[in-house]
Amino acid sequence: MLAAICRRRLAVLFPQIPGGCAGAYPLQYNPGISVLLSHSYSSTAVAGGPCSEPCPDTISYFITCGLSPDDASTTARNIRIRSTEKADAVCALLRSYGFSDRDVARMLRSAPLLLTVDPDRIIRPKLEFFVSMGFEPRKLASVPLLLARSLHNHTIPTMQFLRGVISSDDEIRRGFYRSPRALTGNLDKNMRPAVEALRKHGLTNEEISKVLAVHMSVLMQSPRRIGEIFEDLEAAGMSIKDKRFANCFRVMCSMRRETWHRKVALYRSFGLSEDVVFEAFKKQPTALLVADETIKKKVSFFLDVLKLEISAVIAHPVILASSMEKNIMPRCAVLSVLMREGKIEPDIKLLQSLTGSAKIFSNKFVLKYAEDVPDVVKAYEGKIKFEGFKGRDV
Repeated sequence: MLAAICRRRLAVLFPQIPGGCAGAYPLQYNPGISVLLSHSYSSTAVAGGPCSEPCPDTISYFITCGLSPDDASTTARNIRIRSTEKADAVCALLRSYGFSDRDVARMLRSAPLLLTVDPDRIIRPKLEFFVSMGFEPRKLASVPLLLARSLHNHTIPTMQFLRGVISSDDEIRRGFYRSPRALTGNLDKNMRPAVEALRKHGLTNEEISKVLAVHMSVLMQSPRRIGEIFEDLEAAGMSIKDKRFANCFRVMCSMRRETWHRKVALYRSFGLSEDVVFEAFKKQPTALLVADETIKKKVSFFLDVLKLEISAVIAHPVILASSMEKNIMPRCAVLSVLMREGKIEPDIKLLQSLTGSAKIFSNKFVLKYAEDVPDVVKAYEGKIKFEGFKGRDV
């Protein structure tokens, strides 16, 4: 219902854009309201600017909005609320579009100056626009300043551009939900050069669409950095035609080039060849996003405690990206309990048990034995710690 109402209102507010960016299906906008949507207003309700000492009443207001006392005090140094009427109107509008109290607190913590804009003239049109495109409004909570950016000069041209390079609105939403900050980039300084760089290095429009849907933040990368990523992926034996390319590219965008080379060197220090490391990366790219010390800790655990071979571990690189505390240790504790009770044999295929899905593991080793061996439930919940397999050969 809300989406239908918004679309009817937008049909009046936003006639078709004349000219502008090329796209498969143009967006709409009425230039007559551009000034209205691109400027905030001054009021006696809120005074912006840093304060030497935060106002106690402003701190109290932010606390009522869900901020912690410390966050409220810090935030109040940048803004002073003289009357809560306008600020309340902003918060009420956000909540009416589905933002939770937690969302509102998050937004005010990072962008308190939202309280300085007229909610109906500045914020509501942005929310209506995103709703008309099928976005869930509360997804904007992580990038609240999008609600203060110019609809005419920034948001609509950006969406028009994305519609020209991404296959569907569903994919645009998917890309945004994964990388919300991507929509805050400058269209001409960031987005267009990034897409042109992808084309320059051989990606088709279909492949570019796939990359952006998986990791829209590539639009924030410089052409130079994009070139480096292509060079490093080519050196790793990754073809742009490989179905894993988009995910590998996403991970490479998440780290600096020197970080990539350091991670490869770290894995090689365990006695692995470069080709083996590259193959593991292609199977499980996120294994290279793990902190260096965590990688060392995991490898030490697998080799010294579980008595696994490094070649076996790297053949299942998903285990290197798994959480020790939430996944690996509880599973080991369950298996240890079952071995102790004689329910499973010590020669179990350990790596398969540790890398399989949570549902399969739970059904096979927890639910199946929960009645006879209640400790398996406690172990899976982390209430029984893993202390090794007691000398058994696994």
